[in-house]
Amino acid sequence: MIELRSDNAAGVAPEILAAIAEADVGSALAYGGDDVTARLHEIVREVFEHQTARVFPVTSGTAANALAISALTPPWGAVLCHPTAHIITAEGGATSLLGAGAVMEGVPGDHALIDPDELRARLDATRWGDPHESQPSVLSLTVPSDDGTAYQLGQIGELAEIARAQGLKVHVDGARLANSLAALGCSPADLTWRAGVDVLSLGAIKNGALGADAIVAFDDAAAEELVYRTKRSGHVTSKMRFQSAQLAAYLTDGLWLRLAAHANQRMAELVAELAPLADQGVRLLERVDVNMAFVELPAAAADALPEAGILCYRMTDTSVRLVTSWQTTTDDVAAAARGFRCACGQT
Repeated sequence: MIELRSDNAAGVAPEILAAIAEADVGSALAYGGDDVTARLHEIVREVFEHQTARVFPVTSGTAANALAISALTPPWGAVLCHPTAHIITAEGGATSLLGAGAVMEGVPGDHALIDPDELRARLDATRWGDPHESQPSVLSLTVPSDDGTAYQLGQIGELAEIARAQGLKVHVDGARLANSLAALGCSPADLTWRAGVDVLSLGAIKNGALGADAIVAFDDAAAEELVYRTKRSGHVTSKMRFQSAQLAAYLTDGLWLRLAAHANQRMAELVAELAPLADQGVRLLERVDVNMAFVELPAAAADALPEAGILCYRMTDTSVRLVTSWQTTTDDVAAAARGFRCACGQT
């Protein structure tokens, strides 16, 4: 069976397993007081080119998003994001819970990316200072989007500038940030704090880690909030060195970018393999910028995919989501292409 359901389904990168084993020697202070976590702060500051950035390991992307945003918004605040964003559609209201009631509001735009004019219109329509209306406090951008599309460098900066002009803080849900960086070829600093981002949810689990994502705070006030918010929510783990070891290995020597580039390349190859099936009704529903594709196909073909050896998420009767990972091989891509051809009735 060819695994294309999610990069979450992939295993752990060997380099990260090795780093966990290396950390499993002797004893160390608990709750982040260890040398591995101290080194992680230094690595993050070097990778993101920010001398005061602080990193907070957490156990999931949901925790990273909810805690990061909670440090940026008051309970009466509104968090503006695209309607497809995970914080609205897939995290069980975690951001509202940990944000003490902050509401999520969708701001539309093509390709699952917020449109600058729509953001301006939403902010212009706000009754600022009116306690009857939740006050926009945070702009949250998903990079890349949950439809697999990537903001270009200038787009993030433009949206951040609009938001900051009205006093909003800017958060990035970077569950697949490495995939965007690999696709765009820009630096982590340019895609985050230099573009106006205050706090980043840094994904690692989808891209080869075992059980560690992180919050990276470029804003000092948010970092001080997160000291207490991570503890209060149960995300200051006693044996944090094993989370920190994963993240340190992930960010060292460009491992995260190599893993992401591999996943992106396998998806590009798979898309090319599917192109000749257009005559059988197979087509892309959205442009493919990273390692995720949404594909329309006849219902009968979608029904036949499991028997053809392809594991993927069925979105509707006539569409599926495909996701490659650091673990996807060229042989997997070739086998998936054969499976699609078989499902479409080609021998």
